[in-house]
Amino acid sequence: MVLKKTKNTAKTRSKKTITTARVRTSPGRRFNSWLVRTNARLTRRYQGFLDRRPHRSFQLTRRRDYVRSLRLPGYISFTLFVWRTLQRHRRTFLLLVLLYGFAMMALGGITNQQAYSQISELLQEAGPEVFTGGTGKLGEAGLLLLSTFASGPGALTVEQQIFLGLALLLAWLTTVWLLREYLLGRRPRLRDGLYNSGSPFVSTFIVVFVLILQCLPAGIVALIYAALSSVGLLENGFSSMLFWIFAVTVGALVLYWVTSTIIALVVVTLPGMYPLRALKSSGDLVVGRRLRIMYRLLWGMFMIVVAWAVVFIPLLILDTAVKDAWDAVSDVPTMPMAAAVMSAASSVWLAAYVYLLYRKVVDDDAKPA
Repeated sequence: MVLKKTKNTAKTRSKKTITTARVRTSPGRRFNSWLVRTNARLTRRYQGFLDRRPHRSFQLTRRRDYVRSLRLPGYISFTLFVWRTLQRHRRTFLLLVLLYGFAMMALGGITNQQAYSQISELLQEAGPEVFTGGTGKLGEAGLLLLSTFASGPGALTVEQQIFLGLALLLAWLTTVWLLREYLLGRRPRLRDGLYNSGSPFVSTFIVVFVLILQCLPAGIVALIYAALSSVGLLENGFSSMLFWIFAVTVGALVLYWVTSTIIALVVVTLPGMYPLRALKSSGDLVVGRRLRIMYRLLWGMFMIVVAWAVVFIPLLILDTAVKDAWDAVSDVPTMPMAAAVMSAASSVWLAAYVYLLYRKVVDDDAKPA
């Protein structure tokens, strides 16, 4: 057997080192190149925004360009669907409501007992008038009850108000996390939701901050109304008409802005989601169907107002009767404690309502308008 040696026929190349001189650019040229890159990036974003949005400023949008399907059950049917979903896991959500309700009680409640005493006096005066057709005092009591909760926790310190807002935000995050797990077919416990739902807290807080900024025009209008009313400028019919036209316009703009931001409060809880990306995604979801989603959100908030009225007016009458019969319990802050629990329940129910509405919108796979 003859072994032949193979010769390496590959040619070896000599490596040449090339030294290049460093070209120094002036600060003006570097700034110019940065401006060009920034302009190109902003142009791409703007063009992408125009591709996703059918509307143009000062141009009439054709209906064929913005019609987008949205298959949703009726208002009452969807409300019952949300209620059945919460009732199916009532033990977990009831414990969640009690937990955050007690946390709010530890912060001093959300209102004081004096406000409820005023409402109770108005209801007592309205009692004989209701059966004779007079509902003035009853309506006044309802307005006082509404203004009591709309004005917020004014009796609390700044620190207590911050902790109260954090408690409501954590209740929202826990509810959304639990519902997502339940709809995936899993069976988490309440402690799982409490421990795992806080991961998108910072992102959710940024979205809440954007929501507050979007609501600032409504607050400015309220301040203008208070200032004009104090000097009597709204007593004239023409000036009052101009103000209310301005107020309605600002209110419509605020509702237009916050519709997608409320949906973003659910989108931002997705794993790996950033707040600005959540705002962008929620804006794409509501394009072409913003009014229908806004009507659903207003309906959900209206249901909360109805629930407060149904629960609190009889409870207030009963509380007044019991305290008139037994003086020993007259100093017990029954209504503020009930208001704290009801606030937690409202937060849980609204979070469930918005999340299930978001799921219905996502399930409709219609392309953006």
